[in-house]
Amino acid sequence: MKRNLTYIVAGLLLGTSIVAQAGPAEDRSALIDYYKQILPDIKFENYIYGALAMNPDAKSQYDDFMAFPSYSIDLDKGQKAWETPFKNGKKFSSCFPNGGKNVAGNYPYFDNASNRVVTFENAINACLKANGEEELKYGESEMGLLTAYARSLSDGMKVNVKVKGKGALAAYEKGKTYYATRNGQLNFACSTCHIDNAGKFIRSDQLSMMIGQASHWPEFRGGTDIVTLQGRFKQCEKNVRATPKKADSEEYNNLEYYLTYMSNGLPMQTPVFRK
Repeated sequence: MKRNLTYIVAGLLLGTSIVAQAGPAEDRSALIDYYKQILPDIKFENYIYGALAMNPDAKSQYDDFMAFPSYSIDLDKGQKAWETPFKNGKKFSSCFPNGGKNVAGNYPYFDNASNRVVTFENAINACLKANGEEELKYGESEMGLLTAYARSLSDGMKVNVKVKGKGALAAYEKGKTYYATRNGQLNFACSTCHIDNAGKFIRSDQLSMMIGQASHWPEFRGGTDIVTLQGRFKQCEKNVRATPKKADSEEYNNLEYYLTYMSNGLPMQTPVFRK
């Protein structure tokens, strides 16, 4: 059964004819079943911890760190940016339902009017532009700190990304294909590590499952170094000796859309610490 599921998952990712009728919900269901077989001791709700869920000692150390995180001062900078009024007197909270609380889990979404995926960072820049302010550079630390605080307002909200309509499905499929496409001198795809070899070690790092990966960004690496999700995409591509795309590129936005959809139903927690 495991081999059959692997074959099905590969077909889902590559869009082969054997799964021509499959959609996003079927993709996600097949992957959940696959992970249950190769990682039977990990509960679905613990997928948000990635490789930490596979190592009780590392998870215990993580819990101790998160009780008094060293990045609190940095996160305060993001809060200050979020709460500082624009020149017109409005704030970021005016751009989002419920003042920005419990909304980040709905991103990314596909916008039919612009025919593109809109990420949470895109929404923040759209808010700045609408209020006559200068947009932030996508993926840089200033945007990362602001996004980290803004996403923390949705902690506990379950990821709830929708894929509805032809345009949304096309963007999702592009993200799925990118995830499965081998790249770089090492000829790795995202799926090589996080589907085919989830739970195994590469050098000293244990490879996490793909589901749950999108629920906790930005991350503070090494305590205070802020890394966004798309920043992590770039790091991974460098690791396989590929040329990374630009942050906010169509490729990365579609990839984020696909990856986040696969984390649907899992609670958000932002930010978190990783070594």
